[in-house]
Amino acid sequence: MEFRDLKRQYQIHKKEIDHAVQAVMEGAHFISGPQVGQLEKELAAYVGAGHCIACANGTDALQLALMAWEIGAGDVVFVPDFTFFSSGEVVPLVGAVPVFVDIDKDTFNISADSLQNAVEYVLRHTDLKPRAVVAVDLFGQPADYEAVRRVADAYGLLVLEDAAQGFGGMTGERKACSFGDISITSFFPAKPLGCYGDGGAVFTDNEEWAKRLTSLHVHGKGSDKYDNVRIGLNSRLDTLQAAVLIEKLKFFEEEIVACGRVAAAYDERLRDVVKTPVILPGNRSGWAQYTICLKDAREREEVMAQMKADGIPNAVYYRKPMHRQTAFAGMLCGAERCENTEYICDRCLSLPMHPYLEAKEIDAVCSCVKKAVG
Repeated sequence: MEFRDLKRQYQIHKKEIDHAVQAVMEGAHFISGPQVGQLEKELAAYVGAGHCIACANGTDALQLALMAWEIGAGDVVFVPDFTFFSSGEVVPLVGAVPVFVDIDKDTFNISADSLQNAVEYVLRHTDLKPRAVVAVDLFGQPADYEAVRRVADAYGLLVLEDAAQGFGGMTGERKACSFGDISITSFFPAKPLGCYGDGGAVFTDNEEWAKRLTSLHVHGKGSDKYDNVRIGLNSRLDTLQAAVLIEKLKFFEEEIVACGRVAAAYDERLRDVVKTPVILPGNRSGWAQYTICLKDAREREEVMAQMKADGIPNAVYYRKPMHRQTAFAGMLCGAERCENTEYICDRCLSLPMHPYLEAKEIDAVCSCVKKAVG
């Protein structure tokens, strides 16, 4: 059994993907080939965004957004305490200060109340300027953007949607990557829409920011790549990855629906045994992960040991809150007590999740969890 079965996905769609890759090899346009522009148009149309700029990876996408906004020294960017490291890493990379805020205990997404408290703390106790908030669509479900927007609008914050895990998720009729002033995603292979290497994309409706992002992701280019008008990055999505993504986007919706069926089967078997994911009314998750919560850290270790004995893969996202990462030591991180984050870090456990899980595999996972919990 695979945690995220990319081998099975490839075998099912081998003919189309191989043909797309072969076309790139024959055309020998490996950087900025025509498939990159085609992919950007198709992604923008799928999301419902005015502009899409493909780049090298999701971390670069986050940094490019902050650079486009000219965020730097003296600025504060608010980041959920429970997320992957890159969501906060990019803030000091541009010279700004990360302030970590707590999450909602049910959805694991950013808490608007904690965000407001953190903004007030910064305003009252520092001379730093609150500039932006990174709202992460964790595990596939969009954050509560209505609540986040209320706080952001009240304090003049820009909203950066980190949909690295959220691509394919929805709130109402709107898709992830359409909620931020700038939104980003990742095409890391294990993400909902993954390529065969690294990749990412930035989305916005703002024409001026789109032009700036287009410049920034190719060494700050001006009229051409040898006319450099600003300091930028070397962050291009290569043509092979674009070709793979064009093919995978064709069956992406089918996979999201299939993941929803897998999640429903897990819910039915496990909801009375452990805490299963909470998807808010009107939301659809992209199901980057299916994450349960155990009663304490000891029970989690017991479940993990049983799964290892039964040959069932699992993962913990994330064991350590952002504010306790050594890399952030000495920075302004303690504006809020992140009690929900601490609680979840000790208890969360992600189960195998992909659209090709068979009924017998789902039964095996659920039986193992039930046996371990007792």
